[in-house]
Amino acid sequence: MQVSIVIPVLRDSVQLDGLLASLAGRADDAAVEIIVANGDADDGAVAGVQARHADVRWVASPPGRGRQMNAGAAVASGRWLLFLHADTRLDHRWLDALRQAESHGAVGGAFRFTLDSPRRVARVIERGVAWRTRWLGLPYGDQGLFVRRDAFEALGGYRPYPLMEDIDLVRRLRRHGMLRLSSLPARTSARRWERDGWVRRSLRNLTLLALYFSGVSPRRLARRYDARSGSSSPAPSRPRWLGSRAGRGRADAA
Repeated sequence: MQVSIVIPVLRDSVQLDGLLASLAGRADDAAVEIIVANGDADDGAVAGVQARHADVRWVASPPGRGRQMNAGAAVASGRWLLFLHADTRLDHRWLDALRQAESHGAVGGAFRFTLDSPRRVARVIERGVAWRTRWLGLPYGDQGLFVRRDAFEALGGYRPYPLMEDIDLVRRLRRHGMLRLSSLPARTSARRWERDGWVRRSLRNLTLLALYFSGVSPRRLARRYDARSGSSSPAPSRPRWLGSRAGRGRADAA
C-alpha cells in the first residue's frame, strides 16, 4: 500500500513532535509518507520539530484545517490519504485498517475514538461517539479519517470551512461509496475537555452538530462560538483537481 499521512498543525509543536515520534518506524512494509501542513509560518517552534524529523515533508498553508489538509493532499503521492490531528495517536496496527478498507472496496473510513484520560466521564463520551459513528455514520476528524485518493479528488477535497469540514467530507464520501469503520483505537488528547469542562465541551459539540444539521453555516457557527479558524484568511489557490462529483454508498462497521 501507498499511504500519505497528512497532519495539519497550528501553533501545536509539542503535540506534533510527539505524534511524529510515535509514527517513526511504524511504516511496516508499506510505502508511507508523512506530510505536515503548517498554518502559521511565523511559529518558530516548528523549526525545531522540522529539524528533528528530516524525513517529513513540510508545506505551508493559510490557517484552517480544511485548507491545510487540502494543501497537504495536493503534494501527496499515496493511493490512500490519512488525515491525522496533531494530538491524536494511532494504534500500531493502524495499517491493517487501511488494508481492510482496500480489500473491501471502501472509499474511506475512520478509527475508534478514545480519550487519553482514566476518568469515567471519558468512557461515557467514548460510548457516545461510538453510537454516533456506528448508527449515524458520522466519524469526526479526531478519529483519523482515511480516504482513497481518487475519491478525495473526485469530491474536490475539503471545503474551506472554519468548522465542520470533517462532517461535510464524510457526508459526501458516504454518497460516493462505502466507509469502513475500524475497531482499532485512535487515542486523542483530553486536554480540551479538561480545559473547557467535560460536560460543557460535550454539550457544545452536540449543539454545534445540531445547529449545523439545522442549516446554520459553519462560518456563523465559528463566529458564534469563537472557534479558532482560518475563515478570515485569504483563500488558497484551488487544487487542480478541485471539483465535485458524488455517487451513492453506505457505511460499514468493522
